Amino acid sequence: MNKIILAVGSKRGPKLNAVNEALAAFSAALSPEAQFEVLGVEVESGVSHTPASREELMRGARQRAEALMQVARTSGAAWRYFIGLEGGLDVLHEGASPDELLRHSALKQNRRVFLESWAYVTDGARGHYGRSGGIELPEALAHEVLENGVELSVAIDKFAGAIGIRDAQGAWGVLSNNFITRQEAFRVAVVAAFAPFYNAKMYRAAAVGVSRAL
Repeated sequence: MNKIILAVGSKRGPKLNAVNEALAAFSAALSPEAQFEVLGVEVESGVSHTPASREELMRGARQRAEALMQVARTSGAAWRYFIGLEGGLDVLHEGASPDELLRHSALKQNRRVFLESWAYVTDGARGHYGRSGGIELPEALAHEVLENGVELSVAIDKFAGAIGIRDAQGAWGVLSNNFITRQEAFRVAVVAAFAPFYNAKMYRAAAVGVSRAL
């Protein structure tokens, strides 16, 4: 039986479990005859400990996957897919124009801060992003991370009065009262990022349709 190894740029349980859960859902569509293995490899994201924008989140996920490809090239590992996962914040200013944001970038007025989980998946030839939904942070927690520079995993432990939340339900679980866990958020992101691979026929058809229209 053909064996396909999916390398994940982390050894943390919630991330690896999220990939395994996602894979259980779409593996038959991705390659029905294959045997899959999920392998965790610790690599650097190249971004801050708590990314504070959607752009930084996407960059961190992509750079983890790219770091995995470099490891594979160096070691000769036969990994088929490279998966980077990144969690952090997306900061929005409700009702503000781009000019206002430039003039008042430090103001917290009308600020909305969302926790998001992102995935980037590549097979070495093409890559695609996937994202969870977003859950809004209380302003006090957002301030602790964004203005005081406290890592989200540390801040959420303090706010929840617990230790090790990052490797349990995560900030997602604390904020949603465990209706959504960190693992579930990453699972959704991974399923979304893999869509162009396991649903390739639809993506090819869409691309052909657009090119014909042009």
